[in-house]
Amino acid sequence: MSAAFDLILKGGTVVNQDGEGLRDVGIRDGRIVEIGSLDASRAGEVIDCTGLHVLPGVMDTQVHFREPGLDHKEDLESGSRAAVMGGVTSVFEMPNTNPLTTSEAALADKVKRGHHRMHCDFAFWVGGTRENVKDIPDLERLPAAAGIKVFMGSSTGDLLVEDDQGVRDILSATRRRAAFHSEDEFRLRDRQGERVENDPSSHPIWRDEIAALQCTERLVRIAREVSAKVHILHLSTAEEVDFLIPHKDVASIEVTPHHLTLTDEAYHRLGTLVQMNPPVREPRHSERLWWGLEQGILDIFGSDHAPHLLEEKQQPYPKSPSGMTGVQTLVPIMLDHINAGRLSLARFVDMTSAGPARLFQTARKGRIAVGYDADFTVVDLKRKETIRNEWIASKCGWTPYDGKEVTGWPVGTIVRGKQVMWDGDLATPSQGEAVVFQDGLKR
Repeated sequence: MSAAFDLILKGGTVVNQDGEGLRDVGIRDGRIVEIGSLDASRAGEVIDCTGLHVLPGVMDTQVHFREPGLDHKEDLESGSRAAVMGGVTSVFEMPNTNPLTTSEAALADKVKRGHHRMHCDFAFWVGGTRENVKDIPDLERLPAAAGIKVFMGSSTGDLLVEDDQGVRDILSATRRRAAFHSEDEFRLRDRQGERVENDPSSHPIWRDEIAALQCTERLVRIAREVSAKVHILHLSTAEEVDFLIPHKDVASIEVTPHHLTLTDEAYHRLGTLVQMNPPVREPRHSERLWWGLEQGILDIFGSDHAPHLLEEKQQPYPKSPSGMTGVQTLVPIMLDHINAGRLSLARFVDMTSAGPARLFQTARKGRIAVGYDADFTVVDLKRKETIRNEWIASKCGWTPYDGKEVTGWPVGTIVRGKQVMWDGDLATPSQGEAVVFQDGLKR
């Protein structure tokens, strides 16, 4: 008699929309087909998850994998390898590559590069510009398109739409939720003199909370004017948390582990390694972000994984580029916060799987449910580890969390029923495929 299941995850604590419980999960043809108490003899393969928690696959909806054009820093293979080593099953990659991802051809090229070469599933943000506005209604609905991404403040790359009319034109063309880097470019230009040579602690003085708040206020006003949905990436200020409370009908919010975990004291320990856009700030901002998380104001986690080689980061400020690794450390850093009592496991699941699926309308991802893709992040909540640079699979090979002890660790990454990572080892050759969206043109 043939096996009823290709794979059973046996004996784990399944965490899902209906709570936590000891349940087995049966998988066939890459999809979940049954949840309950399952007979192991009916499976071609069984993974013993006793003592472990089985979570819906973690989605990181903001990563920069640098390919094409900057692949000396990272590429789709190495970045996705870092993702699955950290328990991440799907990523949405950003458009500030070279060439920019602003056309159907550029998006198709990335999809081709990623298919069965990336270790996790993937989607790609398409950059919104003044030049491609007329194409946005089609671009945002192409296969593997996560939506439109706009930089209102300059960062790595050449994508910048800083003026209200440019943003208004883009949002007038969108129907899906568009993502924004929200820092006011005009204020950043005026305040460049606040940068102090060789002093990265001046970075948050230059890119201050007012630059972030002013831009977010402008963005929300424009979104209301044209009845658009916006997603504010890497929220970093207390002022924005408070401002956005009455605007959740048009604006969703991402927060990063580094803005929750690191504060401005890190500039003295880590120097330019902690330089990010928007910056890591003084403690009152991270405290208010935690409050916003506790109150349900913030919607999802994203790592903003943005690697640069160590020799690039070690240039004297402000020549040093902004950005650091994050996709591989998202899960262990946030599990450590769970063990410290700052976050519930249920809230973590909502912020990393159900939340992204809800905001971006992924098909068959975000829940452990029959008919859904068999994507799982398997974690040991009690396992103690020390994060080390040597563990980082990214090409750049470093993390700002080097030497940090954490409690809680990603043990396994399963993508569409394939055991991709288990206990620190890659277990399956890369088989990543494009994420399907409910708002896409094609299935």
